Parts: sequence; C-alpha cells; structure tokens
Amino acid sequence: MRYPDEKECMELLKRAGCRGPVIRHVLQVSALAVKMAEKCGADVELVRAGALLHDIGRGKTHGIEHAVVGAALLREWGYPEELVRIVERHIGAGITADEAERIGLPKKDYIPETLEERIVTEADNYAGEGEEGIKRLAERLRKKGNPGAAERVLALHNQMKRCLD
Repeated sequence: MRYPDEKECMELLKRAGCRGPVIRHVLQVSALAVKMAEKCGADVELVRAGALLHDIGRGKTHGIEHAVVGAALLREWGYPEELVRIVERHIGAGITADEAERIGLPKKDYIPETLEERIVTEADNYAGEGEEGIKRLAERLRKKGNPGAAERVLALHNQMKRCLD
C-alpha cells in the first residue's frame, strides 16, 4: 500500500487550510510516532502519514469534530481507509459511540484499534509535554465529567510505554 509521503502530506494540510501552529505540531507528532513505530514493529509509512495528517481537519475547525472533518476530507480525496481511521480515531484515547452522541459527533465508536492508530494517538498526547501532559489531559477529562475518557488516556499510555522507552 502506498501512503502519501511527507511532501504530499504537507500539500494536503495546506489544501485543507492548515497553517503554522498545526504544521509544527504534526511534524513534532510525526517524529515521535515514527520512532515509536520503528521500536514496536508497526507500519512506519502508515504511521508517518497518519501522524502528519491527524489534525488535517483543523484547517476547517478547531473543535473536537476536527477528527471527523479530517477523516471526511481524506475519504473524499480517495485515501486508504486505514489512514482515514487514524485521523478519525486519534482524539484523546478515543471516544465511545455514546460519548460521541453526547458531544454531537456521529454515533459510532472512535476508539483506536490498530497498533498504528494507537501509536499516533499516544504520540499526539505525549509530544511536547511528555508524561506530565498525559496526566494533565487525564485530569482535564475528569474535570469535564468524563472519567472513562481519562482512564482510556492513562491505559493507552501505559500500554504504549514500551514504544516510548
């Protein structure tokens, strides 16, 4: 399977309306995710493309729906479903169908399933702030009344530590 390379990903991000801060963030996430993929035996090219494109929806919105918007763009443009799912499932440590319905997303399960999906999700949560960022994210989710999401973030981090060391 051929996935878009870094140059093509940058063109897609710009086409979608993404600018400086988003571009810098996805480059940081990609660098970490690729190292994690290499360490844990994941598909490096899929992880690289997924990490670079995970926030493509932020060119249209900075709300939580950016994942669904980004996935829709990539589907419309004909990209492989395994890449689309990385974008769609990267928020926090995933969103259950019931949580999605409560926050106004289409009712479906957005929990990362594959190793590649979990790597990009963890790299997004971890990049820039490390272990402390994971703890702060979990605390924010608890304060927003979503202890299940907080526990998923911590569980994903514990599961993915082997790829970070």
